[in-house]
Amino acid sequence: MKHYENKQSKELRSGFGAGLVEAGRNDSNVVALTADVCGSVKIDAFAKEFPDRFVQCGIAEANMIGIAAGLSLCGKIPFLGGFAEFVTGRVYDQIRQVVAYSNKNVKICGSHAGISLGEDGATHQTMEDIALMKALPNMTVLVPCDYNQARLATLAAARLNGPVYLRLGRSKMPNFTDDNDTFVIGKAQLLNEGTDVSIIACGHLVWEAIEAARALEAEGISAEVINMHTIKPLDTDAILATARKTRAIVTCEEHLFNGGLGDSVAQTLALHCPTPMEYVAVNDRFGESGTPDEMLTNYGLRATNIIDKVHAVLKRK
Repeated sequence: MKHYENKQSKELRSGFGAGLVEAGRNDSNVVALTADVCGSVKIDAFAKEFPDRFVQCGIAEANMIGIAAGLSLCGKIPFLGGFAEFVTGRVYDQIRQVVAYSNKNVKICGSHAGISLGEDGATHQTMEDIALMKALPNMTVLVPCDYNQARLATLAAARLNGPVYLRLGRSKMPNFTDDNDTFVIGKAQLLNEGTDVSIIACGHLVWEAIEAARALEAEGISAEVINMHTIKPLDTDAILATARKTRAIVTCEEHLFNGGLGDSVAQTLALHCPTPMEYVAVNDRFGESGTPDEMLTNYGLRATNIIDKVHAVLKRK
């Protein structure tokens, strides 16, 4: 098992903020917009350095989508930031009609995604945003796993011509990847090679998958761990290669069972390589109020839950 160390727990949204400033320095066409949550989504550093390239739209997410689409027609590369629930679900029609349908170069950054948002409760937590966004033609969907990867994903999104949804959490999470890693959209990251079972995870649950693999190794179970940071376009080659190798899959995500990473992996397996599979995800529930740690535990999104699913899928091989 490769050794991964939590260098320092950091917020993924801060990685986005750092990446956005860097992207702005690299390209003067990069602009930023937000809906009255500049500090919360970490766009404040960009706004301070590039005040003439920042638009405060107020609590008007639908208008913000339209403004971003218009800026893209002028050759700008707009990054818009807000709570994931409100920049996906609240404005889905606007995203569909004026961004995805016409393939505009707009980057939608949804912070505070998932249930680890915590005390803000169900109205502000979203666990269906991946399903919504990956269903749209032309949309790229990125779910980085830590601060460093959120920064790299932001830079990659700036270079890609077309609409992107970048999913970010609010709470501090282990920062364990290298800050000089290569981030390739649509190319999964193999974190650990294994022979008995494949654990495919995204976002906050990648660290939980690593922790699970460590514990499984002590049991004599060799787990392959894959960070599927791009949900769309999906790295089907990586999925099929690991499925043919281990013949058992567990997917892990801070999202609903329906429509997320697990469904994308299952579809790939059903079409090309039927394989026993288990999900670690939220089972048809809305969120509730609690600390991030309480939420991840109560909703079954911990390393111990991954281990349980590994044992279950191994019985089905």
